[in-house]
Amino acid sequence: MILLFIVFCPIVAALAILIGAPARLTALWAAGITLAATALAYLGFEAGQRGFQFVTSFPISGEWRINFTLGVDGLSLMMLVLTAVVTFAAIWFTGEIARNEHAFYACLLFIAAGAIGAFASLDLFFFYAFHELALIPTFLLIGIWGSGNRQAAAWKITIYLATGSFVLLLGLIMLYRSVPEAARSFDFRALQKAASLIPADAQNNIFLVLLIGFGILVSLVPFHTWAPEAYASAPAPAAMLHAGVLKKFGLYGLLRLALPLLPEGAQHWSTLLIVLLLGNIIYVGLVTIAQKRLDWMLGYSSVMHMGYIFLGIASGTLVGTNGAAVLIFAHGISIALLFGLAGEIRQRTGTLLLTDLGGLGKVMPRAALAFGLAAFASIGLPGFANFTGEVMVLFGTFRNGANPEHFTIYQTATVLALWGVVISAVYMLRAYRRVFMGAVRESWSGVTDLRRSLQVPIGILVAISLWFGFFPQSFVRIVSPTFKSYFTPK
Repeated sequence: MILLFIVFCPIVAALAILIGAPARLTALWAAGITLAATALAYLGFEAGQRGFQFVTSFPISGEWRINFTLGVDGLSLMMLVLTAVVTFAAIWFTGEIARNEHAFYACLLFIAAGAIGAFASLDLFFFYAFHELALIPTFLLIGIWGSGNRQAAAWKITIYLATGSFVLLLGLIMLYRSVPEAARSFDFRALQKAASLIPADAQNNIFLVLLIGFGILVSLVPFHTWAPEAYASAPAPAAMLHAGVLKKFGLYGLLRLALPLLPEGAQHWSTLLIVLLLGNIIYVGLVTIAQKRLDWMLGYSSVMHMGYIFLGIASGTLVGTNGAAVLIFAHGISIALLFGLAGEIRQRTGTLLLTDLGGLGKVMPRAALAFGLAAFASIGLPGFANFTGEVMVLFGTFRNGANPEHFTIYQTATVLALWGVVISAVYMLRAYRRVFMGAVRESWSGVTDLRRSLQVPIGILVAISLWFGFFPQSFVRIVSPTFKSYFTPK
């Protein structure tokens, strides 16, 4: 029953806010209670055990075999932890809302509820439906409370994500119909048992459709252009939730559905996926270096780092796939903190143009420290969870088909991906220098530092990143049983 509470707590709070409950106080309490309940689920989870735990199911339609079924294994549990932590931080970071405050907080909670419901669902119908629930408030947050060319950005992200969702729906229908009628079910567990009955040709076609659908949602090259503009225009809490959590839905879908149910399709299209993800790492990385605004730079950096997670998914090894899961979590934490801090800087200075900033470290020392830690995590400095994930992805990919006589595509991809580490260090350290170092401009002399209360969400995000960086086995031992049934260790 604890999963029911975690899923519906944000929804009930959002509805209460819409009918007049105090917006910020209700949202903070709901986020805090959801985080506490998720922590209880984490502590009560039996690590090392395969299968789903805390399973709760209610029949919806016997004719269509649709059940409202919730459950978590190690992978989905860590996605719930990520969602709960980022939601709490995003709501805490939210400052004064000039208009429609109640609707703003309700939208944030609906996004969180959609993500939580999608990650906790064991039924294909609700897995898709909960994700769609989160898309509408995303459009509203950008279009109403965004900045810059917000309406164009809102329509662009809506068109892209709606297209991705439509393609994804086609792929899910194809997946459902590919199973013999007697074994058809929307339940993930039943589908996994029937996966061996899906013909190889059907696997190839279904995996390609799912890859395109999920790829659009994750901003896989060449479907990536919606993300930087949307994050630059979105309010900071919305960018934190979408970049940190909701965009991970596509990656989670590939790990949850595509790899275990369509292994031959995944192998068939691995070369295409590697070519596309290298576009994320190398091409988008170089584009990131050229950015003139901090928010656009962070948006492109988020797109770039998706390439490493895709590389782990394409690696075909247990180590690489575990690394992808670690990196999903680690990137969600670090990018949420970076967008939250960027929002605070924009609120105080009125600009995020790198040439207009400088010297803020002297008037915003707490912001400089927090941004520096988040930047170090983002570029994969040892000690942070991002480093752990990237190392596992690179080692796991390099080991696939290793040949002492010549490089395969996996070794070549690993070598090229290593250059992305250099690229990310260049653009992130360059941005830090331009924002926080140098002489203080006269116009920034009156700028105030972060309010002390923000030490709570910042401390939580940094502490989690450091914990899983120094003790990665505490993460791997939870998620690894999920993937052991996918791969034979290589």
